[in-house]
Amino acid sequence: MQDSTTESKLTVDELTPSVYKELRRLASRYLRNELPGHTLRPTALVHEVYLKLAIGHTEWHDKLQFLTAAARAMRQILIDHAKSQLRLKRGCRPKKVTLSEEVAVGGENAPDLLDLDKALERLAQHDIRKGRIIELLFFGGLTYDECAAVMEISPMTLYRELRAAKAWLYSELTPVPRPA
Repeated sequence: MQDSTTESKLTVDELTPSVYKELRRLASRYLRNELPGHTLRPTALVHEVYLKLAIGHTEWHDKLQFLTAAARAMRQILIDHAKSQLRLKRGCRPKKVTLSEEVAVGGENAPDLLDLDKALERLAQHDIRKGRIIELLFFGGLTYDECAAVMEISPMTLYRELRAAKAWLYSELTPVPRPA
């Protein structure tokens, strides 16, 4: 039996092959609604995530911890790309990226990625755990059970937190009608 103090850690090179297909599927889902001329492709996004994680020389205890780091890296890469495209287009808004069904906050009028990122930053300032749950489910593609394990909370607590986070994001991202 292995002692927890001598537990081996895994490197990005050891973990990437086991999660590559999953990361590629997530990247494809994020980029599905982009215009045909979009410059970022799913494979390139996954490779950017790999480079970002490999440069950090970090080691992880398990696949879930790695996916948590990959989720954060993927979110940052997508946000940086959207910001650079916005600067290049001189004020034109990038194509909207819809949230997955698990964490949908809007429906047809889904927020764009930059608005979502700003709202997630505000949510994390308000309640870091709720912000992290949304990040893990949306950007990390974790299941509810995996997310609960990473967050070290029960699945029921996760459902309550997620419901509250979605309501908060909905109120932040839904335009308030102005009186005529």
